[in-house]
Amino acid sequence: WMAQVAATRLDQMQNPELSIEQAVADYRRLGYSEEWINQRIRCIETRKLLTDEWKRGGVKDWQYASLTDIITSQWSGMTTREYKGFKGLHKEGLRDNMTNVELALNMLAEASTTEISKQQNPTTYSQHAKTARSGGNVAKAARIELESRLGHSVISPAKATDYLKGAQPPKKLK
Repeated sequence: WMAQVAATRLDQMQNPELSIEQAVADYRRLGYSEEWINQRIRCIETRKLLTDEWKRGGVKDWQYASLTDIITSQWSGMTTREYKGFKGLHKEGLRDNMTNVELALNMLAEASTTEISKQQNPTTYSQHAKTARSGGNVAKAARIELESRLGHSVISPAKATDYLKGAQPPKKLK
């Protein structure tokens, strides 16, 4: 079994597309829709572009979480930790428990931050934080406009186990 896992991982290192195919297969197995899976894969690409931009601008890996928190709080009104709490998540990933609209808004915020950063070329953490707020505000404006048209919040407490067919809630830790 371990040899097979190692061989699979070596194959994925030689051909990264296999990792993407594996992720898609895993999401399908968990019961996510094809539309959600496609959007999630695009979100991963958008996130990679953002972290590449941050790296280019001198942001350290350990600063990514705080900048992500700034982006998330700007568009959603909650820090990442608060958002996970709102959804009742513990160790689960926030993005894997977002609805299609939440994913779209998060992707808009991250893509906007990337483009603003490319234009403004920040070099200090405080400049990157300002850029993160600006990118998050773009998605916030879109969220507010959509919510005004719908008459309700698009920030949902739903998590994957609430809307995936056949999904089982995570087992409680003792």
